[in-house]
Amino acid sequence: MPYRKLKGADDAISQIVDGYMHFHEVVYPDQQELFHKLAFEQTPKAMFITCADSRVVPELITQSSPGDLFVTRNVGNVVPPYGQMLGGVSTAIEYAVVALGVKHIIICGHSDCGAMKAVLNPEQLRGMPTVRAWLQHSEVAKIVVQENCCDKHGDTLGVLTEENVVAQLGHLATHPSVASRLARGELFIHGWVYDIETSQIRAYDMETGEFRRIGDGPLPMASPKPRY
Repeated sequence: MPYRKLKGADDAISQIVDGYMHFHEVVYPDQQELFHKLAFEQTPKAMFITCADSRVVPELITQSSPGDLFVTRNVGNVVPPYGQMLGGVSTAIEYAVVALGVKHIIICGHSDCGAMKAVLNPEQLRGMPTVRAWLQHSEVAKIVVQENCCDKHGDTLGVLTEENVVAQLGHLATHPSVASRLARGELFIHGWVYDIETSQIRAYDMETGEFRRIGDGPLPMASPKPRY
C-alpha cells in the first residue's frame, strides 16, 4: 500500500482515538452521574430512524443527551414493510415500542442524500447489489415522483426525499406493534427532512399532505387519528 494511503488511514483512526480520549478524560467526568444511571437503564424519549450519512447526527441536531434517543440508522432511512425483512430495522422498531415503550417515532430524511440520488440514477449502484436491493423499499417514492411531480417541480431530488419519508411512514404503520398503538393513540409518528446547509427541518403534516418548517406554527404531525 502506498505510504500516502497508509498515512491517511493512520490520521483518520488517530483523530477518532484522540476524540475518545477527550471524551474519557474531559467530557465523561463532567457527566459521570448521568453515565452511572445509564449503566443500568434506558428510558428514551423517542425512536429516531435516519440515514447512515455521516453528516446527519440526531443527538446534535436535537441537542439530546445520552439515553434520550433510540437511534436506528441505515442507507436511505428505510423502514421495510413488516414481514419482508425481519432484520435490524424491524427488530429495533419492535423493541423500541414494546420493550422500551417509546411514544414517538421519527423518520428523518435529509438534503443531498446519496441514497436518493442512487434511486434516481440506479447506474450508480453498479457493484453494490446489496444496496440496490435495499433501496427497492424506496421504489414507491420514485414512482410517485415520476408519475406526479417531475413536470411540476424543479427539485426532483428534494421532492423524492420528501416522498421517501412519506413512503417509509406508510411502511412503519404495517408493523403490528406500531399499528396497534397508533390505533389506540398511544404512539405518534413523525416524518422530517433535515437540511444540512441551513439546519432547518421540515415536518410532514398528514392533514394537509405537505411538509412545513418546524417552528412555523404548531408541530406538523404524521399520525393518523386514533380509532379506539
